[in-house]
Amino acid sequence: MAARIICLLAGYMCGLLETGYLYGKMNGIDIRKHGSGNSGTTNALRVLGKKAGLVVFLGDFLKAFIPCIVVRLIMKDMAPDTYLLYVLYSGFGVVLGHNFPFYLKFKGGKGIAATAGTIAGLLDPVMIVTLLILFVVVVAITRYVSLGSILLMLGFVAEYIVFAFNGRFCFDINNANSRNAMYESIVIAVLFAFLAIYRHKANIVRLVKHEESKIGEKKKESIEELRAEEEAFEEE
Repeated sequence: MAARIICLLAGYMCGLLETGYLYGKMNGIDIRKHGSGNSGTTNALRVLGKKAGLVVFLGDFLKAFIPCIVVRLIMKDMAPDTYLLYVLYSGFGVVLGHNFPFYLKFKGGKGIAATAGTIAGLLDPVMIVTLLILFVVVVAITRYVSLGSILLMLGFVAEYIVFAFNGRFCFDINNANSRNAMYESIVIAVLFAFLAIYRHKANIVRLVKHEESKIGEKKKESIEELRAEEEAFEEE
């Protein structure tokens, strides 16, 4: 139990590195007061442009990927048939820190890039490639990043469960402790998806109403325009 708590808390601390918020502040704005109001990759892309979107994605991806790899290296020898459970706890902590940063009044992003970093941290090439293809194809066809993100999470849960029961991961289904850890890891994977979908609830409503913004629809404003918009927002 102690190891689980440590991984979760350590992940949360890493998740507090709010890349979108910090990048926005470097440009003199609070990105949460523009666009969709969150500090994730998609909003950074829409508000500040492609460079910002790339920087924010990489920052949020790596702040999950690196802790997951560190936990993997530490726990693989200590718990060879359960270590992926701790990797998931670490990644879930990062998502919680990203989505609910205490120093920003718990107003962060939606955790998709951080979840992608966690998935990459599992180091399963088949899972990484298939989910990447799923996301890219959905977004390319529909131009809805939100829909691609939601289907990515559902695909992750489905693939994780299949791989876990097929013995692709570290778990030994014939060992009671390892089998229980596998079931627990599936619960964590489901929580990843549940939290992501919950954070996209407004997007889901807009998708149903055909009101969701498509990627590339909104032209990036200048920094000066964004600052003026923020000043007007603060004066209201």
